[in-house]
Amino acid sequence: MNLEIQTVKLDRITLVEVAGEVDLYSSPQLRNILVDLAEKKTTPLLVDLQAVRYMDSSGVATLIEGLKQSQRFNGRFLLSGISDEVKQVFELTRLFKVFEIYDSKAAAMENLSA
Repeated sequence: MNLEIQTVKLDRITLVEVAGEVDLYSSPQLRNILVDLAEKKTTPLLVDLQAVRYMDSSGVATLIEGLKQSQRFNGRFLLSGISDEVKQVFELTRLFKVFEIYDSKAAAMENLSA
């Protein structure tokens, strides 16, 4: 399955919806979008991974780079909807301690609106 990425502006939140497989071949596509948004100082930035069925280490590295780029200007970088398959990668690498992660897009948006 190819990677599909949609960027939507909702009120003051920028939502990046990712679907498919994030791997060595597709992660540069996601990286370009996240870096571009960070360079524009887009915050808060919510990356919804609900429709991602597979992610390898290059996908994880892409998310880490997006987070670091956002931190350079004190921006918020959130993740939501991590599937069980992808969750394993995050648990192995202990990235739950690094990212601000929500179970669903709705939960993340509710937190941002509070």
